[in-house]
Amino acid sequence: QVQLVESGGGLVQAGGSLRLSCASSGRTFSGYAIGWFRQAPGKEREFVAAISRMGFVIYYADSVKGRFTISRDNARNTVYLQMNSLKPEDTAVYYCATTTMDLNRNTPFTQPRGYDYWGQGTQVTVSS
Repeated sequence: QVQLVESGGGLVQAGGSLRLSCASSGRTFSGYAIGWFRQAPGKEREFVAAISRMGFVIYYADSVKGRFTISRDNARNTVYLQMNSLKPEDTAVYYCATTTMDLNRNTPFTQPRGYDYWGQGTQVTVSS
């Protein structure tokens, strides 16, 4: 069993920055790739970014590429999502999740169904 806790959300003006954290209580944290997803009201949960077990492979959604940076510190059992140049359309609840999938073009790592354990989410609100 893996428990994930997101933190770092809040209210920020457009153009501002936030850093989200995803902390795990599991002892096998480095055995999982981690994905960040977000869900706005009335919309489906969408992929934001993913990082492989050792951090060597990273993917971003086109909508956040160049603005968001995902990283991980396996010694601290934590994954981060640095969000810069935030836009009102980034407003959503942000979730982190674990997967045992390899991150490559043949695996559904951009789909929520590919992930096993989820955190409770953290709200990000960007005002215009």
